[in-house]
Amino acid sequence: MIDVLAFDADDTLWHNETLFRDAQAEFRRLLARYHDEDWIEKRLYETEVRNLTHFGYGVKSFMLSMIETAIELTEGRIEGPEVQRILALGREIINAPIRVFDGVVETLDTLSRRYDMILITKGDLLHQESKIEASGLRDYFSQVEVVSRKEPVTYQRILERHRIDSSRFGMVGDSMKSDVLPVLSLGGWAFRVPNPLAWQHEHVDDEPTVPRYVHLESLSTLPGVLERLAGDADRSAAARAANSG
Repeated sequence: MIDVLAFDADDTLWHNETLFRDAQAEFRRLLARYHDEDWIEKRLYETEVRNLTHFGYGVKSFMLSMIETAIELTEGRIEGPEVQRILALGREIINAPIRVFDGVVETLDTLSRRYDMILITKGDLLHQESKIEASGLRDYFSQVEVVSRKEPVTYQRILERHRIDSSRFGMVGDSMKSDVLPVLSLGGWAFRVPNPLAWQHEHVDDEPTVPRYVHLESLSTLPGVLERLAGDADRSAAARAANSG
């Protein structure tokens, strides 16, 4: 039924958004003498989204967006030490230790005995590669794909490169926009583990109602869900064989 399982990394296997939230809070405090914190947050988000086309996803893009926002909101009055502090916020994210979610190691260990597994993560190549190695999870995956964005064409290219049938491919992640909808559009399976701290740019209002989409309460429930789905498929195949006979 499913031969290959792919996993998102940030906020699916380990904590990530919390680091950005902490940096944003410090950024708001840094500029609080110039503007209201809600206005600072709104303008930073607008700048981040605008810069995705130019700089992509990741910490470096985030740092540039903070600096650009600071210059705009202070009308160029921001001082050198404040810019240095913004750069330090980015370095703190890059150098932060990887905190793998509870149950991830046990879940990957169980699933790796039955499925071919690959990691598909978006962001800055150097930073993502360093996080993967630091996580201690690299050996669970036969392939690692670091991409600039997650769109149907991105997944299609990965499937073609590794000769994977989309109907037997499952993607596991926290983002409806990046991990679920693109894969469903290609006829694959999608398993979502929601993260309450997800970046608002990844937010989608409605959940799919198609059979190939499964909402997971936690990643640790995935092995049981896959076992149930495989059992359902076996019973359906047996019923079809009996009816044809």
